[in-house]
This record gives sequence, C-alpha cells and structure tokens, in this order.
Amino acid sequence: MKILVPIKRVVDYNVKIRVKADQSGVELANVKMSVNPFDEIAIEEAVRLKEAGKASEVIAVTIGPEKAQEQLRTALAIGADRAILVKTDQPIDLGGIEPLMVAKMLKALIDKESPDLVIMGKQSIDDDSNQTGQMLAALLGWAQATFASEVNLNGDTLSVTREIDGGLETLAVKMPAVITTDLRLNEPRYAKLPDIMKAKKKPLDETTPQELGVDTTPRLSVVKVTEPPARQGGGKVSSVDELIDKLKNEVKVI
Repeated sequence: MKILVPIKRVVDYNVKIRVKADQSGVELANVKMSVNPFDEIAIEEAVRLKEAGKASEVIAVTIGPEKAQEQLRTALAIGADRAILVKTDQPIDLGGIEPLMVAKMLKALIDKESPDLVIMGKQSIDDDSNQTGQMLAALLGWAQATFASEVNLNGDTLSVTREIDGGLETLAVKMPAVITTDLRLNEPRYAKLPDIMKAKKKPLDETTPQELGVDTTPRLSVVKVTEPPARQGGGKVSSVDELIDKLKNEVKVI
C-alpha cells in the first residue's frame, strides 16, 4: 500500500502573529516556519502504518516556495520515503493558492502516483479553511473520513473513529480513501539526528502548478486582516449577591 501525505508550511504555532501595518496580511519576514501541526500527525500515522507492515511507501507532498523543502525534509526525517515539492511563490492561503487549487494539484499528483490512501491534517492553523481534504475526496470520487481520532486497517477497509458533538462515531471506509486527522489521533515523534541526516539523502522531486495543469488565478481576495480586540480587564465584586445582580442585569447571561 502506498500512502500520500500532503503537508503545509505555516508560521510556527509558538510564534506570536503580527499583522502588517497596511492590514494586507500577516508579517512573515524573519518568522519561524514549521510543518502544520495537524499534518505532522498525518505523517506520524502514515509512518506507523508502514512500520506495522501495512504500507510499503510514504510520500510527503507540499505546495510552496523553495524554502518549503525544509518542511519536506522534516517529514522525511520522521519517516517518509520521498517527497514532492510543487513549487510556487504565490501565498498558500485565501487570495493566493486556495483550497480548491490545492485539491486539484493533489489530484493531479495522485493520478500520477496512484496511492491507495491519502492522510492529511483536517485544517491548517493559518487560514483554518478545513476544505482541502473534502474537496480532494470529491474530485477523486473516493471515500472520506474527517477528524479521525483513531484509524485501524483491516484488509482493504479502514475503521475510522471520529469525534462528533454527541460523542464518538466509527466509520468503515473502503479504500482508496482520504482521511483527515484530528489532534487526538497520535503524538508525533521528534526526529532524531541520524534520521535528519538520512533525510538529506532521500529523493525530493519538484514540479509546478503549470506542469500539473492547474490554473492558479485566485477567485478570492483578502480585503483586510486585523488583530482581535484586546481583552478587557476584569472587575471585582464585594458579594455573591452583587455578582448575581451583574450577571443578570448587566451581562444578561442568567
């Protein structure tokens, strides 16, 4: 079984986001970039399936600039066998390479690579669109299971447990399929130094959206990006009765 894992280069989750002065977007100059956390979980799950003898090859794919090779090398260090970079200098967000374009590029790659399974993060932490996995499954005509918190492979059927409002839902999905991962699926490993060194020798191929036959003309434009309002300070009350009065008459939550 061959597994394809799309990943995304995003601002590291530990970095405090700063909005540009002209409100055109987020400041990316001299900012640490990392693999999207949900995508790290997808890589880990794919590598675990390979280590369990249920997969023969794991391919990491990303769309982005030349610098995105760094994130692909991270995926290779975790355990992916090879990587593919779809090289573009357009921003990978709304107003640039949008989720539908990403899904179309991934479909073109899947048509070439013929994987049996696609595992990807449920969303990226920058634009939070949560659309690419679903769009990709629709374009391919494959089964899909989103927000997976547990995945078990039995022959050509995947048992996928997903968290819903009422508890847990378990689906039986026939392969080929697209799975999107939730935070509780696993805990990604730290890449060891020997694995990082080995990753430098693993194959990394490059292509472009044009070679894949995908039009990258944006359909959306970002009007304005603003920071959330600053949190207001709290207040003190002298008694429980005063607290209840404020909650009832001022805040109106009871």
